[in-house]
Amino acid sequence: MGTFWLFVAQLATLVLLLALAYRPLGDYLARVFTTDKDLAVERGVYRLIGIDPRSEQSWPAYLRGVLAFSVVGILIVYGLQRLQQFLPYSLGFPAVPEGTAFNTAISFVTNTNWQSYSPDVTLGYTVQFAALAVQNFVSAAVGIAVAVALVRGFAARRSRGAFTQAGIGNFWVDLIRGTGRVLLPLALVSAVVLIAGGVIQNVGGFDTVHTIAGATQSIPGGPVASQEAIKLLGTNGGGFFNVNSAHPFENPTAWTNLVEIFLMLVIPFSLPRTFGTMVGDKRQGYAILATMGSLFLVSLVAMTLFELGGSMEGKETVFGTLGSTLFNTAATTTSTGAVNSMLDSYTPLGGMMAMINMMLGETVPGGVGSGLYGILVIAVIAVFLAGLMVGRTPEYLGKKLGPREIKLASLYILTTPAIVLLGTGLSFAVPAIRADVEKTSILNPGLHGFSEVLYAFTSAANNNGSAFAGLTAATPWFNTALGVAMFLGRFVPIVFVLALAGSLAAQNRIPATAGTLPTHRPLFVGLMAGTILLVSALTYFPVLALGPLAEGLH
Repeated sequence: MGTFWLFVAQLATLVLLLALAYRPLGDYLARVFTTDKDLAVERGVYRLIGIDPRSEQSWPAYLRGVLAFSVVGILIVYGLQRLQQFLPYSLGFPAVPEGTAFNTAISFVTNTNWQSYSPDVTLGYTVQFAALAVQNFVSAAVGIAVAVALVRGFAARRSRGAFTQAGIGNFWVDLIRGTGRVLLPLALVSAVVLIAGGVIQNVGGFDTVHTIAGATQSIPGGPVASQEAIKLLGTNGGGFFNVNSAHPFENPTAWTNLVEIFLMLVIPFSLPRTFGTMVGDKRQGYAILATMGSLFLVSLVAMTLFELGGSMEGKETVFGTLGSTLFNTAATTTSTGAVNSMLDSYTPLGGMMAMINMMLGETVPGGVGSGLYGILVIAVIAVFLAGLMVGRTPEYLGKKLGPREIKLASLYILTTPAIVLLGTGLSFAVPAIRADVEKTSILNPGLHGFSEVLYAFTSAANNNGSAFAGLTAATPWFNTALGVAMFLGRFVPIVFVLALAGSLAAQNRIPATAGTLPTHRPLFVGLMAGTILLVSALTYFPVLALGPLAEGLH
């Protein structure tokens, strides 16, 4: 079978698997977050932390829970790294330097998993398990919880339901259910599948082997399959090894490559079904799914076409160009950021597509939870634009979109670009910073060097975590600036999303009329896709013209 037809077969298999998972997983997620029945272990946790699972929270209380939990997580992850030399299974590694520990703590708590170090020779097993793996689960669960809270805002009927008034649920209940009922069982099954495919799982440390040339080599082992499963399911992306999923211990065959792509996409592409089920109109979920899927395919085709004429530098022969572009399209359209080939070696326009995937707000399909709430904000903007064109007050799913809702949605879509452009600009505009960046960080000066810095801030602010690896980011400036970008890029948008959820939950649902815009038809799918592209183009085109576009034309 030719390479092209093998790629078509892989893509068809991926689409089939996602289609088979869409309904059962989406419906299961809806049941998890709407049932009033608690598992015995959940009741024990609720008693331990002192919460009433039946109490609802207003959006400020929900937000306080998200922020408090995340800040405590940052402190714990930072502390474990700084105390690593005193921990068991440290493998003899010293404490992680302060700047790197700060950056890494924020990175994993924000679901970014940006890594400015080589993890297999920096972190022992205790830090890998107790710090990074834990955050891989709970940071993903936080994203799902925020998305569900926004869906409750759209679905709320003030006169009835488990959550009344302007409540949007209970963060602690959503966090515990998302972790225990969704991510843990899926990760367990996925890890077993990956082990069967050849991904390693051990706590053997380093093995010394003799090469055929007579030299010796130290081979690292570790609990890779368990980390790999949740890094992909939770759209986290941080690899156990420095080269991430290009390493044969993480991703040994074309078969495991397809499995890993599926794991990245399965929850983000199933959440639209959850949305449709919870709001009582599954057609709305199909409209969201169609928008996500169509833009994903456009991005995949574009990146593949740009790379077909490129070299195999930075790519694994076992995956080839087509397997590499499929993986990296999935990784950058979600917030995963894992890589099975080096994006810095892509053609200028191929690398630009990875950048654009993040600049779309990672809504196609986006990260676990964050993709759904991101595209629902886009839906709000799209309905508003349609209302302007026909002269009607915009409404979506029976909720009127007034000045407050539109301001919150607008602030959401402006936050990330502001962080990206400000961070990139400061790296070159401040003479002292620019001198340091050009001297210590940029491997490839000129247009590509600019693209490396732009990519870093785009990845950090969008909580993706992938990088143009030619950039040396383990410096005081990048550790600090990218850490701040990750923190603001994660939590400032969450503030606006939860405020929007609270505003919507406070409204009574109004019945549809003859003048109501149908939001389940192809016309609205096109309007949402156009809104995503228009917002991104107007925001980022000038800076892209300075970097990858100029390099590609040159």
